[in-house]
Amino acid sequence: MKKARLSLAAIAGATVFLWAVPPHARGANPDTERPARQDAGAPATAGHGLAASPASSAGVREPSGELTLRQALEVGLAGNLDLAAFSWEARSGDPRIQQAGLIPNPELGIEFENFLGSEPSRKFETLETTLSISQLVELGGKRAARIRLASSEKEVSIWDYEAKRADVAAEVAKSFVEVLSAQERSALAVEMARLAKEVLDVVSARVTAGKISPVEETKASVAWSISRIDLERANLALEGARKRLAATWGSAKPMFSKAVGQLDRLTPIPPREVLADRISLNPDVARWAAEIEQRKAVLAQDRAERIPNVTISAGIRRFREAEDTTFVAGATIPLPLFNRNQGKILESQYRISKAESERAAAGNRVLAALSDAYQALAAGYVEATTLKAAVLPGAQSAFEATSEGFRQGKFGYLDVLDAQRTLFEATGRYVEALAAYHKAVADTERLVGGELGEPVKSIETK
Repeated sequence: MKKARLSLAAIAGATVFLWAVPPHARGANPDTERPARQDAGAPATAGHGLAASPASSAGVREPSGELTLRQALEVGLAGNLDLAAFSWEARSGDPRIQQAGLIPNPELGIEFENFLGSEPSRKFETLETTLSISQLVELGGKRAARIRLASSEKEVSIWDYEAKRADVAAEVAKSFVEVLSAQERSALAVEMARLAKEVLDVVSARVTAGKISPVEETKASVAWSISRIDLERANLALEGARKRLAATWGSAKPMFSKAVGQLDRLTPIPPREVLADRISLNPDVARWAAEIEQRKAVLAQDRAERIPNVTISAGIRRFREAEDTTFVAGATIPLPLFNRNQGKILESQYRISKAESERAAAGNRVLAALSDAYQALAAGYVEATTLKAAVLPGAQSAFEATSEGFRQGKFGYLDVLDAQRTLFEATGRYVEALAAYHKAVADTERLVGGELGEPVKSIETK
């Protein structure tokens, strides 16, 4: 009897030990455990360029003073809240892989038989107590299939992060270009207001001298008032562009003094065919290789589910009436007669074919978008170079000659006003062409996955 009691106590103690052993000793990661905190700015996933964690991005230092495009990109990528949310999804891949590699937990079972019946079992005299431990044994490579699936899901989430990161970078670049062009338009409006005031002073002096009609002074005064309205409008547009740029890194009030960059810097455009060959670097296209691998992993897991698992159990049984103890053992094996997971397997095969079609469709969409971006890029380049080389010098020379001739009484005020308006419109159009060119550069680089001058290396995937 003591031996029987000892056996029951031993099994119960072993079961309690398996349940109470520390998680790290079992290789588990309970939900109550917090992930290890990373240093601010450290990449979450090595080799994939993940930025700082969302917790550290909340403390991004607001840029002040002069702001370059490089600085804007750094603070924009570090402080963008949407990008931070994507980074958490990418980080969840490692815990998912860890969970996929865990084996099922054992089960403790206890059974009571032959009690509370008719005599003599009414008083527990014929009670039989069975204490057992059972373990599910997975067959068919299910654990390896789960790990493969979790790894492929991690790769897909990383590519989705890279696509969002490229979107944020393009948005920051275009917002920065908008600030540069708004600064140029504001400076142009200041210059036009100054010229209008100078012309008004000259007209007023000639009216006082009785050389021209007072009507000319009224026209000059109206032109000066309009130039001041244009200046106020340009300043408001500049402030709006500054706020939109600051919003890319989550700031409501821009602290930088001005954006610094060479808006008039134009580089030759590569041939369309060269850029089309580089769309495979686009994360929206490159992600589909990982997506197809993920769906193949689902198919492998579904095929592994065809093979039934085995549940084995062992324990001891105590007979109270006979004061005897025996050992029991058993195994449960499902018979795959009807459900062999054939529906899931066929579904996974169809989803792989769908992913291959979606990859081709994604490539076509990027090619179509690249065609539009390239057209805008070429148009902006041609317009900006033509204005700079042929239009602006002539407009500037005509305005200077007309202004000097007006001071000497050779031209009328309408001639000066027309030359001034021509110079203002040509310069403003030049700034708009430069802005359109650089925005098209940002869109094109987003589509080809790197700079126009040199391609970037594609992301290495496992």
